[in-house]
Amino acid sequence: MKKAILAVSFGTSHPDTLEKTIAAIEGALALAFPDRTLRRAFTSGMIRMKLKQRSGVNVDSVDSALDRLAREGFGDVVVQPTHIINGDEFDKLRALAAPFAGKFSRLALGAPLLTEADDYRAVAEALDEILPAPRQDAAVVLMGHGTGHHANAAYGLLQYVLYDRGRRDAVIGTVEGYPGLEEVLRRLEERKVRRVHLVPLMIVAGDHAKNDMAGEDPDSWRSRLEQLGYTVTWSLRGLGEYEAIQNIFVRHALAAEA
Repeated sequence: MKKAILAVSFGTSHPDTLEKTIAAIEGALALAFPDRTLRRAFTSGMIRMKLKQRSGVNVDSVDSALDRLAREGFGDVVVQPTHIINGDEFDKLRALAAPFAGKFSRLALGAPLLTEADDYRAVAEALDEILPAPRQDAAVVLMGHGTGHHANAAYGLLQYVLYDRGRRDAVIGTVEGYPGLEEVLRRLEERKVRRVHLVPLMIVAGDHAKNDMAGEDPDSWRSRLEQLGYTVTWSLRGLGEYEAIQNIFVRHALAAEA
């Protein structure tokens, strides 16, 4: 029976971070599943359109990728998302995949990065290696995407796990959810620090990381912090660049296959 693994990402139109993050996760999946053909799909129609218009690159949607796999005679397919939380994009993925269940002998869906309690501990452990060493006069601010979906609570749980591991210098905020920048600023004031290191809590370091977090626009997190007198540094490495994060996705795909 022909087997495949379909890596599903929201996507990015930034080729630099695409290769370092999404492609790196896909590479780890390909190594872990040598008997499966690796395919890619992006859930963002806007990003797929940008890539096609700008560079002529065609990336499948979830339904087009699954339809093509079915037409090519694949019978066993594992779908592994590279999403961080079980939010809107994962709900969309499940809804798109559901009609294809009858077209394969087996269609299994892996879990996003932060799903079970062990995932939070594993991500916190990975972050502990990624983040700069704690300093009394400094804080690390991690920018997540955020959402109105109830899965947004994952950010609060990860914050608690980091705190419990001794990373009390780490503060999580989000662009489009709670806590936002105002809550982050309040936490920094409570800690009475004057140095802040910004880190994207996102799989890719795309628009949000380059512009909303570290950009020169007056409304960016970097600019807001500098306006308040903080000394600000930043990283532009998405989580997908790190082997420890890639391995969590591999573990989820293996669990889906089992």
